Amino acid sequence: MKIKITMMNKKLSITKILKAKGEHPLTMITAYDALFAKLFDPIADIILVGDSLNMSFAGKADTLSATLEQMIYHTQAVCQGAENTFIIADMPFGTYVTPERALDNATRIFQESAADAVKIEGGEAKAETIAYLVDNGIAVCGHIGLLPQSVRGEGGYKVKGKTDAEATQLIADAKAVENAGAFCIVIEGVKADVATLVAKSVSVPVIGIGAGNGVDGQVLVFSDMLGLFEAFTPKFVKKYLNGADMVKEAVQNYKDEVESRRFPDEIHTY
Repeated sequence: MKIKITMMNKKLSITKILKAKGEHPLTMITAYDALFAKLFDPIADIILVGDSLNMSFAGKADTLSATLEQMIYHTQAVCQGAENTFIIADMPFGTYVTPERALDNATRIFQESAADAVKIEGGEAKAETIAYLVDNGIAVCGHIGLLPQSVRGEGGYKVKGKTDAEATQLIADAKAVENAGAFCIVIEGVKADVATLVAKSVSVPVIGIGAGNGVDGQVLVFSDMLGLFEAFTPKFVKKYLNGADMVKEAVQNYKDEVESRRFPDEIHTY
């Protein structure tokens, strides 16, 4: 079967990302290495080097132990593979507890990789930090709603927007992040109707993950949407490929052919 690929003509700029609001939904996907980044490069609008790599790549229970050095390493690899895609790097847990510390660490990401922006979790509470970064030449993507880096403090992954108070706070968070200078916002784990209201409340694109279809784009972890991550599947994930089964079948076929001496055959022998 021939695969139809919608090729990106040119790397998006922040200006073009902002102009996408109300015109067409943005497609964001995570990547952690040059191999997959190169596959996604001609298709995705934005690649996120997410600290989710700590779970899907490193096998940890949550994202909290991801380090700045890890994020820089993986961002370097992704930038090497995806030269034509706008790339956002996650600021890991503990690296932006103050505006000054955030600037030091974000500066390292910019100096040591070709990342176009960084992402910070938090709404009103992180507006000062976002503004400080933006004022110093760091492009920032916000992240509100369910915050994976706060999972231990909140006692688990909890969907937001279930009450009027939560909805009001989410809108306030989005506006604070926008006013601080963020060029887009990821909204995670939020009731769909509330996420739609949040997206309508700001002029920057709001990209959802587990936040319904009324926002300005979507982001998924690539190992989830390709069916490679088997530990669990969040409700919001659609598997576009049974990747784990396909990989295991291929490896089993390889093993069978090695044991039966069918591989290597004459075609694959010098």
